[in-house]
Amino acid sequence: MSPVRKPLRLIGFAIVVSAIAFASWYFTRPKPLEVELATVATGDVEATIVNTRAGTIKSCQRSNLAPITGGQIAKIWVKEGDHVQKGQILLELWSQDLQAQRELAQRQLTMAQERRRETCILAENARRESIRTQQLVEQGFVSSQRAEDADANARSRQASCDATISDIKRAEAQIRVAQAGVDRTVITAPFSGVIAHISGELGEFTTPSPPGIPTPPTIDLIDDSCLYVTAPMDEVDAPKIKIGQEARITLDAMPDKIFPGKIRRVAPYVTEIEKQARTVDIEVDFLQIPTDTLLVGYSADVEVVLERKDNVLRIPTQAIRQNNKVWMIDANNRLVEQQLETGLSNWSFTEIRSGLKAGDQVLISFDQDNIKAGVAVQPKKSQ
Repeated sequence: MSPVRKPLRLIGFAIVVSAIAFASWYFTRPKPLEVELATVATGDVEATIVNTRAGTIKSCQRSNLAPITGGQIAKIWVKEGDHVQKGQILLELWSQDLQAQRELAQRQLTMAQERRRETCILAENARRESIRTQQLVEQGFVSSQRAEDADANARSRQASCDATISDIKRAEAQIRVAQAGVDRTVITAPFSGVIAHISGELGEFTTPSPPGIPTPPTIDLIDDSCLYVTAPMDEVDAPKIKIGQEARITLDAMPDKIFPGKIRRVAPYVTEIEKQARTVDIEVDFLQIPTDTLLVGYSADVEVVLERKDNVLRIPTQAIRQNNKVWMIDANNRLVEQQLETGLSNWSFTEIRSGLKAGDQVLISFDQDNIKAGVAVQPKKSQ
């Protein structure tokens, strides 16, 4: 073998060995961890609190209606689900005896009015007769005794006329008494709304509740045009809640919709329920009348907005570890532990005051054992 070819063979051998070593390293090197990443960007951050247990949609007005007096149900003018107007008759009890008493009182009033007309006509005629008699006395045609008799008769007739006014007032009072008796057998709508439930049937007897013994109402009327949400809030959060604060309402029946609301009342006491946290009830109005059909009794959740900052640097709250530290991705796609100064925070996002800048990427999942400083990472394919 020539001296020239021997070095070339050594060089070729070295290149082959290096290629094999590089290939062995390349194919056996640890692959970068696939992790979930989030990019630091600007957005809105809110401080919020939510109710501890499910709230409930309630009506501004709801009445359990029952007749004042007991009796047999004679007419039911509505059915469950009907919308009624204020003052509309809903139910009537049997009241023919009371109606007869009212008719009798009306006839007595008519008689009293006719009697008054008659007596007052006679009184007027007697007055004129007395005047004429007095003129004849002055002319000497009749005695003064005749004038005195005529004057006494006129005054007597006028007294009878005045007395009939009292008879008319008494008859009118009797009519009002009879009408009040009839009204006690009728249920009218105190406000416009929807009939939720009717417990009585035609021919059944209904009675008012005795003292201390509640009975089911005959008609349950709900004002479905005015709704609000009542929800229990933890007693620790109660001092932060003020009337007029912004809130968001979500319903289990409509999970994809959020209804804006406003705090209208904070209960002045703490509710204590056995084996549950102590809570303070709040009431939240809908800012706009929902176009959706909302039913009284729907379960609802309330998120009260305590504070909001717009267009601030933020990251997902789940990316923050203990002591306000995060795993950041450096220029070589390796993990670096970074200390943060945070601001406003909620379950979704946290405001970043220092430690990161827009465009940085941070780790948001820590469920892998190999996560540590210097480890090479790559985003999951789904990202």
